[in-house]
Formats: sequence, C-alpha cells, structure tokens
Amino acid sequence: MRDKNLRGLYPLKRLLTVEETAQYLGLSPRTLYNRISRGAKDPFPVKPKRVGRAVRFDIRELDSYIDSLGFDPSGSLSTD
Repeated sequence: MRDKNLRGLYPLKRLLTVEETAQYLGLSPRTLYNRISRGAKDPFPVKPKRVGRAVRFDIRELDSYIDSLGFDPSGSLSTD
C-alpha cells in the first residue's frame, strides 16, 4: 500500500480528481491530462472513471499501479 503519510491526504476519498491524483503521484496536472486524452502517445496506465463530464481516478487502482512498479520500502527501485 502507498505511504500512509500520502494516503493520509485523502483518507476517506476513493475517487480523486485529476489535480488530486497529480499531487498524489507527484506529477503535474497537465501531464496527467495529456496522458488520459484520446490518442495519447503514452497513455496513462490507470484508466480514469468518468462521472458525467468529471474525470476521477480510483485511489485503490492508483495504489495497485504504484505497487506494481517494483519499489522497495526504502523508496528505491528494485533491480529484480
């Protein structure tokens, strides 16, 4: 699971806005918007949910994606 300090920013929210997701992942909102747009050359690996016109990301899917990156608890990339 993601670092409890970062998860503490949004303890009760399951769906995050693009801006909140960008902050959670350490990206700029513009980068995230570019990667979720139709025809993006490098699409974002977590598919957003669309509620009407609103774009939201499921924090559980974001955590799963982060866990799949292969980081060890000290925060460095594993080389396995």
